[in-house]
Amino acid sequence: MTGTNRRLLDAGTVLGCPHGGRVTAATPTSGGVRVAGAAVATAAHSYVVTGCPHTVDRVPSPCVTVRWTADTTGITVDGAPVLLDTSAAQCFSAALVPQGPPVVQAAQRKVTVR
Repeated sequence: MTGTNRRLLDAGTVLGCPHGGRVTAATPTSGGVRVAGAAVATAAHSYVVTGCPHTVDRVPSPCVTVRWTADTTGITVDGAPVLLDTSAAQCFSAALVPQGPPVVQAAQRKVTVR
């Protein structure tokens, strides 16, 4: 069976909302597992969006949070599934309206799943 390359998300990964806002971890990614000094991101962390310029009918409707659904790779850190660049996610407005998936702008590490 051929492996599939996926990129492991960590504290150094640059993430954005689909409208150009910046996604950051609201809870520290300070788990015991680090890759090249950066903490591995997991589904247990909360993520917020800042600077989203999205509007609907000229009314501001910025993305404010991101919810991740971790892949079922079986890879966990402190009991929480790790996040990969292929993990499903959705950005939401303050009214919890889905606004599209976040954009992974840079991920440094590769994980081969077999």
